[in-house]
Amino acid sequence: MSLWHDTAPDGFAPRPALAGDLHVDVAIVGAGLTGLWAAYYLASADPGLRIAVLEREVAGFGASGRNGGWCSALFPSSLRAVARRYGAAAATLMYAALRDSVDEVGRVVAAEGLDVHWAKGGSVALARSAPQLERARAAVAEAGEFGFGKGDIRLLDPAEASSMVGATGVLGGTYTPHCAALHPGRLVRGLANVAERLGVRLYERTPVRHIAGRRADTRYGAVFADVVVRATEGYTAALPGLRRMVAPVYSLMVATEPLPAAFWDGVGLRRRETFTDFRHLIIYGQRTADDRFAFGGRGAPYHLGSRVRTTYDREPAVFAELRRVLVDLFPAVRDAAVTHTWGGPLGVPRDWFPSVGLNRRSGLAWAGGYVGDGVTATNLAGRTLADLVLERESDLVRLPWVNHRSPR
Repeated sequence: MSLWHDTAPDGFAPRPALAGDLHVDVAIVGAGLTGLWAAYYLASADPGLRIAVLEREVAGFGASGRNGGWCSALFPSSLRAVARRYGAAAATLMYAALRDSVDEVGRVVAAEGLDVHWAKGGSVALARSAPQLERARAAVAEAGEFGFGKGDIRLLDPAEASSMVGATGVLGGTYTPHCAALHPGRLVRGLANVAERLGVRLYERTPVRHIAGRRADTRYGAVFADVVVRATEGYTAALPGLRRMVAPVYSLMVATEPLPAAFWDGVGLRRRETFTDFRHLIIYGQRTADDRFAFGGRGAPYHLGSRVRTTYDREPAVFAELRRVLVDLFPAVRDAAVTHTWGGPLGVPRDWFPSVGLNRRSGLAWAGGYVGDGVTATNLAGRTLADLVLERESDLVRLPWVNHRSPR
């Protein structure tokens, strides 16, 4: 079981399912962070809107409740890659919007009184070999090309990097202040509760079988809406005709038991900085509010035909490798118990470029394809969807991911 599911205050208790046909203004398929942020901003902007969210399992069942808890400004396509397609100005605006969205999440968390264990300590990417150190320097240089300076990302020398993250073999690294560690289960469940208080109707245990035109067909009835939002991320391939839209790729995590103060005196992470390094195979970690390591990485196999099954959430060999890497980074954790192991699919478009959009003619809106960088991007997507649905001209609807089409 996910640490976040296990330690959420409500235990992820399900809400009632849909019971019969329903007519609304906006129907949202998927009660993860994308769908819930969209519902939140729509209901906040227009309390008279009739909004329904349809969820196959329970709110936060998917990646929104299983991720590493990084509220970061990361985007899976590099600045240069975005610039090649849409121009340097668009790339700069995209990354600036994500940077600002970190603080927007923090603002909403505070305004709505959500206890998500928020700690905006920034993020450290370690360099532990000569090639990794070159990648660190290249990351800072690329950011500088687009006008992002030391207030956004800066190089760390070995002493400063080690003082932040007391890992082995540190040669340097980078630091960005634009990241907060949080408890994603508390965020997604808290956001669902806030949306309900705003009048949004949430129907759980309600699988959507088909989306066509301005309707979503479920096992328990059809939902008719002026706009249907598809917010299904790693589960998109299960919908008819969408198998090649987003590839479900698995990421897995482990969490240790709470570790004593003496351990953290040696390891650091005093401000709960999130951490990674510049290896090619992605790893990510945080110190939780109750002093555990929550640590994850890629490496689970892709399953032919974009299959998604609960059995794929558990890969013992990957869990063992994650523990090995964690011990390699922090040898003092060797004897700590691993209390939780879990995984799940995230959504990867074929060009690694997330998108958000609305086809006014068909009434279909969508957002997703975050490649694991979704905790902050879902907020930006939710605000953008609200502007698109409400036909509001804003800087958000002009960002380069709006109506972007990835190859299928």
